[in-house]
Amino acid sequence: MKKIGIAVLGAGRWGTHLVRIFWKHPDANLMAVIDPQAERLAAVEERFALNGVVLAKDWESVRGNREIEAVAIATPAITHYHLIADALQQGYHVLVEKPLTLKVSECLELCHLAEQHHRQLMVDHTYLFHPAVKRGEEVVQSGYLGELRYGYAARTHLGPVRHDVDAMWDLAIHDIAIFNTWLGQLPVQVQATGRVWLSRDEEIERLGAGEDGGAEERRETLPTPDSQTTKNKQQRLADLVQVTLNYPSGFQAFIHLCWLNPDKQRRLTVVGTQGSLIFDEMNSQTPLIVQHGYLKQQGNQFTPAGQSREVLDIESTQPLSRVCDRFLNDIRTAEPSNLSSGWVGTQLVKILTCLSQSLEQGGNPVKVPN
Repeated sequence: MKKIGIAVLGAGRWGTHLVRIFWKHPDANLMAVIDPQAERLAAVEERFALNGVVLAKDWESVRGNREIEAVAIATPAITHYHLIADALQQGYHVLVEKPLTLKVSECLELCHLAEQHHRQLMVDHTYLFHPAVKRGEEVVQSGYLGELRYGYAARTHLGPVRHDVDAMWDLAIHDIAIFNTWLGQLPVQVQATGRVWLSRDEEIERLGAGEDGGAEERRETLPTPDSQTTKNKQQRLADLVQVTLNYPSGFQAFIHLCWLNPDKQRRLTVVGTQGSLIFDEMNSQTPLIVQHGYLKQQGNQFTPAGQSREVLDIESTQPLSRVCDRFLNDIRTAEPSNLSSGWVGTQLVKILTCLSQSLEQGGNPVKVPN
């Protein structure tokens, strides 16, 4: 069976992971790695001994290569729209790092463009391929936790600090995707409040000098509802965000997001009347458990009962490897990935856009359109 020719755009931290997987994948033929920074290209070439792979500093030098059938994009979010649109128009299948883009209108356009050209458009929402998330979905959907009450999540660390999006756009998309999947629902109303601590003055000046696409491009791309200056928008890149998601069933989820917290947390919980399902990614030995327990009423008193801890077995596989496997398989079968298609990515961008509106309005509730 002929291998699928693929190019990786972006050789940063995540792009390097994609290079590693596609370079060794039995169904892939890694043909090119593109990154504007020569030192990054040199690093991946040395690390993986990329014999015969084209190393290029710009997309234009390889975009017309007919032996390439697909591209994997791991570049800043503000670059996604133009790169994806061009790749689809060139006839390439596309796997892109989250978020799909920063505008709902652009996401919709790209989804229609992919269908028009009969090409795969898949978003790398890696957690949707995590075995713990898949197992958790089965537990929640089975009714094992009883009647669902609420959920909460924390995603914090000391960096990395982004300069193109705030902490919410950088981090919340993972937990929103997991809650949506576990519940089998989409939020109908959202709220967000945040705090800004870090100064972005140097970043503003750098953008004005034309790096990273320039201030004008950023002004058009950031998901803010008004037309204030780029400097004011930069000042609103929140470092701490508290998110509330309201689902049709009445279930509420609360998410704490911060990149200024040395206490690294990657923890998500769904609470039911019979117990709580806990996904703690930082616990490598037992990442998924059910903490059983309920409140027993005796007169006017409520006392804990039925308490126990159950460790759930999950497969030992790399989620990103599963993403790449699915992408290559979907290309071969010409079947779109319903789990992480462009349409799924669009829905998540729509939710984040509404959260941004709430954040701008000081935490006012915002309804999520259908």
